[in-house]
Amino acid sequence: MKVVFRYILIATLLFSFTLAPSTEQADAKKQTIKQMVKCMSLEEKLGQMLMLDFRNWQKKGESKPSALTKMNTEVASIIQQYHLGGVILFAENVTGTEQTVRLTNGLQKASRKFPLFISIDQEGGIVTRLESGTNLPGNMALGASRSRKNAYRSGKMIGKELAALDINVNFSPVLDVNNNPNNPVIGIRSYSSKPELAAQLGIKTMKGLQKEQIIATAKHFPGHGDTSVDSHLGLPLVPHDRDRLNRVELYPFQQAIDAGIDMIMTAHVQFPAFDDTTYKSNKDGQDIIVPATLSKKVITDLLRKKLGFDGIVVTDALNMKAISDHFGQEKAVIMAIQAGVDIALMPAKVTSLKTENNLATVFQSLLHAVRQGEIPNKQINQSVERILTAKMKRGILNDDSTSIRKKIKRALKTVGNQKHLKQEMKMAREGVTVLKNKHKTLPFKPKKGDTILVLAPFEEQTKAIKKTIRKINRKAVIKEYHFAKKRFNKAIEKQIDQADYIITGSYIVKNDPVLNEETTYHDSNKWAIIFPRSAMKYAQLNRKKFVLMSLRNPYDTANFEEAQAVIAVYGFKGYTDGRFRQPNIPAGVEVIFGKAKPKGRLPVDIPSVTHPDEILYEYGYGLNMKTGKPLSQEE
Repeated sequence: MKVVFRYILIATLLFSFTLAPSTEQADAKKQTIKQMVKCMSLEEKLGQMLMLDFRNWQKKGESKPSALTKMNTEVASIIQQYHLGGVILFAENVTGTEQTVRLTNGLQKASRKFPLFISIDQEGGIVTRLESGTNLPGNMALGASRSRKNAYRSGKMIGKELAALDINVNFSPVLDVNNNPNNPVIGIRSYSSKPELAAQLGIKTMKGLQKEQIIATAKHFPGHGDTSVDSHLGLPLVPHDRDRLNRVELYPFQQAIDAGIDMIMTAHVQFPAFDDTTYKSNKDGQDIIVPATLSKKVITDLLRKKLGFDGIVVTDALNMKAISDHFGQEKAVIMAIQAGVDIALMPAKVTSLKTENNLATVFQSLLHAVRQGEIPNKQINQSVERILTAKMKRGILNDDSTSIRKKIKRALKTVGNQKHLKQEMKMAREGVTVLKNKHKTLPFKPKKGDTILVLAPFEEQTKAIKKTIRKINRKAVIKEYHFAKKRFNKAIEKQIDQADYIITGSYIVKNDPVLNEETTYHDSNKWAIIFPRSAMKYAQLNRKKFVLMSLRNPYDTANFEEAQAVIAVYGFKGYTDGRFRQPNIPAGVEVIFGKAKPKGRLPVDIPSVTHPDEILYEYGYGLNMKTGKPLSQEE
């Protein structure tokens, strides 16, 4: 049972709306939210500012934690004891549609006073959590299509599926401007290297989510796109001056703020142009520049005051090494809230009642900091007002009397339905980008008895390619080989000798100019570059029809300058557990065999590997496969 005063206050609010003219409704709502906050204890307020994950849980009698897929009394007791305002779900938690509905229903029932924020990272593309959801081609594929309509549909589709599962917060869209080819964590999660395109498509995705009453979250402020370190593993630094940061990194966030973004997630990245304050690292005692997440100059002075954002600020996960290694959990949470953050995400690792003390320590440290005046009560009240205002605006505070049976029925009709799957495939086709097609290598036109050799890093990728070819040509002779961590050898040469067409997928996270030199080919064990380059050279030397399909970051196409045919699909997930995990590979195969018309144009510049100061393929470049002319010349 929820506490009675919550319903009284909400009823008062709704009644005030019926009496007040529309111009006064906002003031009435604001006053009611303030009254709610006034009636809360300090413990209840601080609970609203914490968002935990229960990715894995070890119940009494179990030997180790396992994925939490069913609600239990132990998790419920923690939600209640600490008055938690939200939880975040991961792939381990959401393994099926009916299961997810039952879990979110159980989580909400555990919250006695205010309904929870139930959040997830469902960006579309390579970062998706829902096992049964529509994965979509991802942001950079949308950037390649240049389609605002597709971006809006992407957000709306994700929003529909999340709403059907009673998930109300999405940590999307990604507004990082990916202009660093060596970025290990953003890459194709970004729409573009151009801030204008990133802003346009990000805002359309935001609008699609909000149309379905999902809280949209812009991330990772003030920008994680120009980094070469993954903040999950270390502490990245963005060294640019304020002028450059205002023009590039901050531009999409300012546009999203002006367009009405609900929430902004911080980045664990150093931005000395805005704050060069140093702290002693817990890890090694060295002086380190404060990351944006913990910086008052970044969160309050820049985001709140300069950019004018008055929505919710949530941290990126505080258990990431960029924070946990250097600051420790209690200090990090206090510093984040002192900086102006409203919600501390994943502030403590709790996987059992035995490890509950991790949260208790953080909670008590936070209570002490407020009571000692290290964090003003006024600031706490403002944060909770923002949180409750968002919950009110998106209908989260409304009493939901829908039966669990009806919820499950609705979700089963919505999540991953055929209409959504058709739409995601259409989006993927429009994003495929043809970069080279010398001698009209494409489309492949195999004759009866011809053999098609499929080479890709992982089995799920070769399966996806093979299954799509089978749909196009049921009688094709297809051989497949996944080459992750393997050397190119005589056996592979023999397979190429016996093939008429070769499709090779590339999955290179970071380019290496040395490995593009002949002398290192058979001396290195860096298979991701060596194997596909060797396959390309051998196939073309023997006059085989060869196409290179870039599966991950399109920057890897620069490793294959000699290739006669190159396409980029912006997504590497293949076929597993009876389903395609992304539409990108099938869309690319359709293009290779002439069954789809590619419309994609590069949303980023592709620099040369051997001459990094030179651009091999420029932003906006893409070929018409039929005419061989750049698409930009045909507009």
